[in-house]
Amino acid sequence: MGSIRLENVSKSFGEAQVISALDLDIEDGAFVVFVGPSGCGKSTLLRLIAGLEDVSGGRILIDGKDVTGWTTAQRVKAGVSMVPENRRLFKRMTVRENLEIGAYLREDRENIEEDMERIFEIFPRVKERLNQKAGTLSGGEQQMVAMGRALMARPKVLLMDEPSMGLAPVLVAQNFEIIEQINKAGTTIFMVEQNANMALSIADRGYVLQTGQVVLADTAEALLANPQMRKAYLGET
Repeated sequence: MGSIRLENVSKSFGEAQVISALDLDIEDGAFVVFVGPSGCGKSTLLRLIAGLEDVSGGRILIDGKDVTGWTTAQRVKAGVSMVPENRRLFKRMTVRENLEIGAYLREDRENIEEDMERIFEIFPRVKERLNQKAGTLSGGEQQMVAMGRALMARPKVLLMDEPSMGLAPVLVAQNFEIIEQINKAGTTIFMVEQNANMALSIADRGYVLQTGQVVLADTAEALLANPQMRKAYLGET
């Protein structure tokens, strides 16, 4: 199971309201994408779900359990994992060490090496770079390691913040194919992404966030065909 429910969730920083009374239901196994202008609250929303920020009001439920007061570590144990913006790898540590950090809360130590092999199947390049310092990798390779690290936690819910940022178009396409495979294997994906065309082409459902509120929500296919959406967010006139 990997469902997410937000009930009347709000977030303020001082007097600035970033998320306003947001209600949201994401079913187990879904692939949803949030798009919208820079500074509209997309990344804050991910951080609230991950437990990296505290909500100012409302509740967050994972698989029906109220996790609002839980720490990030407790949420990771409950099956929530995040691929942060700009990868955020430990650059002086090796690729292997970064991957192992993803599994640091797991108690089934005997399965970790098996999962490491699964990561290598998904990202063969990561295996080739296993003993290199993470900081010496290209942007595309770092993104693979960041995704692999998140998957080492065996997440039910994978939160992704701008996975295409800074990558060449060919690498973006490759990464999105892999993200689609991860979702089809049963992991719920909640993605924030500027590349709306690419993200909506593989997602189930899309949401448009503006000033902390959902202003448009539909199937990804319908959003791609929506003239208002195409003009405002897909760069068409």
